[in-house]
Amino acid sequence: MIILIAERVTEMNLAEKSIENVEYMIEQIKEKLKVLNLGAIKPSHFDEEMYEELKEIYDMVQRKNSFSPNEMQALVEELGSLRKK
Repeated sequence: MIILIAERVTEMNLAEKSIENVEYMIEQIKEKLKVLNLGAIKPSHFDEEMYEELKEIYDMVQRKNSFSPNEMQALVEELGSLRKK
């Protein structure tokens, strides 16, 4: 029962642009990529202006089970290019 409640809480409507969704996607990407330097990618570095691009990265990361070092580097660089200026 508790597990089901926890799963419902984490469901997000990612079709809506919001700061909460940006934060959720960044945290999920970091977790899936097993980012070691957690301070390098923070939700506060991103905003809703790049939402579509961030959502594309999130979707791609969620579809894959593993990443080569080159793929991880490319993803981190792409996230870096989406950071707020």
